[in-house]
Amino acid sequence: MTFRLSRRPLLAALAALPAPALAQGSGQARPITIVVPFAPGGSTDIVSRLMAERMTTVLGQPVQVENRPGANTIIGAEYVARSRPDGQTLLMAAGTTLTINPVIVPNLPYKVDDFAPVMLATTFPFGILSRLQGGPVDVAAWVAAAKARPGQMTYGTNGPTTLTNVAMLMVMQRLGITMQDVTYRGDSAQLAAFLAGDLDMLIVAGGTAIPAYRNQQGRLIAWTSARKVDSTPEVPTTADYAPGLDALSWFGLLAPARTPPEVVQRTNAAANEALQDPRIRERLTNEGQFLAGGSPQDFTDFLRRSDELWRPILSRLDVPRN
Repeated sequence: MTFRLSRRPLLAALAALPAPALAQGSGQARPITIVVPFAPGGSTDIVSRLMAERMTTVLGQPVQVENRPGANTIIGAEYVARSRPDGQTLLMAAGTTLTINPVIVPNLPYKVDDFAPVMLATTFPFGILSRLQGGPVDVAAWVAAAKARPGQMTYGTNGPTTLTNVAMLMVMQRLGITMQDVTYRGDSAQLAAFLAGDLDMLIVAGGTAIPAYRNQQGRLIAWTSARKVDSTPEVPTTADYAPGLDALSWFGLLAPARTPPEVVQRTNAAANEALQDPRIRERLTNEGQFLAGGSPQDFTDFLRRSDELWRPILSRLDVPRN
């Protein structure tokens, strides 16, 4: 779902809300930190840094990014959940954080209610790539190859319990095939292994999939979505072969629970204003992302719908439990 917001109401909302708290004795606003629960350089990191730069200008207050990767986003998410609810520490969560982990991770050190939704930034599918030399030329050829070698073809992921892998499991189930997943630390490591010939297939977000496709490092045979990606209209979707299949992840800003509503609203207005920046919109669209935006309630509703969609899917799929 895309929410179209004009600049004038956003700027009016910013002006009407209280100014940010000042660091005691410094005379300058304390920086807001967006915690990214992944290593630098990935799609989540890119989205966060683009938005932080623009939000700094909109708010007149420094907005910085801090990477706290590890444990399937749990380290960064727990840190923010336990932070002071003053609006100074935010989380750029991903689908793994609040869609996958609450279902499959026993004794998860945070829960959805530990966060106050601020704004859904983007949703996005994953790109499925095959090798240029000797790899399947399209989804039909991929299905045929996988059925000829059940469980023998390999694909790379960031881990068995990431939404990337769950999306691939969902696609394979609908297509009636099985493959072997191989875990790597980050998209860059996956791509290197793929280019070295160590993997038959690759499933990654657009920030990695599209450059690999454009640079003729792999054949982009499908997106895991029902909607075509604007920057690659020639590439089919998995829904073309399995009607209704729409496996999307997302990025969104969250604050600790009990953050004052006026602070959440002010941050929301700044984040929405950042998404209106043409440079940011072009960059994210070119990376295969669908721009979202909207109110904190819109994001709350999205999280509820996402849980309703994925929870029964996760219960049916053979997803490893941590």
